[in-house]
Amino acid sequence: MNGSFEVFGLSTGIIRSGDSLAERVIAAAEVTCGGFRDGDILVLAETAVATSEGNVIRLSEITPSAHAQRLAEKYQMDPATAEIVLRESDSVVGGIPHFLLCMKGGTLLPNAGVDASNAPPGCVTPLPANPDESARRIKRAVDQATGAQIGVIIADSRTHAMRSGSSGVAIGCAGIPSVIDDRGRSDLFGRKLEVTKRAVADNIASAAELVMGEADECAPAAIIRGIGLSVSDDFIGVESIAADKCLFMGVFGKGMEK
Repeated sequence: MNGSFEVFGLSTGIIRSGDSLAERVIAAAEVTCGGFRDGDILVLAETAVATSEGNVIRLSEITPSAHAQRLAEKYQMDPATAEIVLRESDSVVGGIPHFLLCMKGGTLLPNAGVDASNAPPGCVTPLPANPDESARRIKRAVDQATGAQIGVIIADSRTHAMRSGSSGVAIGCAGIPSVIDDRGRSDLFGRKLEVTKRAVADNIASAAELVMGEADECAPAAIIRGIGLSVSDDFIGVESIAADKCLFMGVFGKGMEK
């Protein structure tokens, strides 16, 4: 990969259900950085992807189960939101006030990714149903429309253990490897690396978050240019590990709420 690169935030306007994200980012890229080029990596906020796909839930239409009501009381949550989180999660590990810590799709995350930020009033947006497929679909549309061969990352903002603040995490990926395996390479003193893998897609997502923002910027997308990653249709999906291989889950994940 190259030692320097550029990051461009793309202002798309408010995304609504049924909007074509590919068309919006292509138009924004023309204005911002002269359009897409081969090797560009497009990063998209998961809320924008979910909204465009119609994955928006109105809280008034949800009837909370008894389990959701118990969790809502225990963790000071809206019962309808707790019900949606239960439906979206594979399991609930625990929680703190206003949040449930959930397992979903091999990932540990708050509220199973259900988010009210940047959702219409009275609504929440779950994560896209299949982020890797969403990334592949958008990549294909941009490639065909522009003639450029690009990579696409669907990104979410996540907190990390014992750290304040959030950073970008890739939840969907197409066109680039999500992880680069450095095992077998030598360190500065000639020792072979035994466990090191670089979370390339997560690192790119975090770089994009710097220009995308979390509030009213209306920039749910970014282009990373010049990073030098190989782009190929063969690269699909975000690499994860089983819970029993994860240090955090192995130490703290013994008890489950669900």
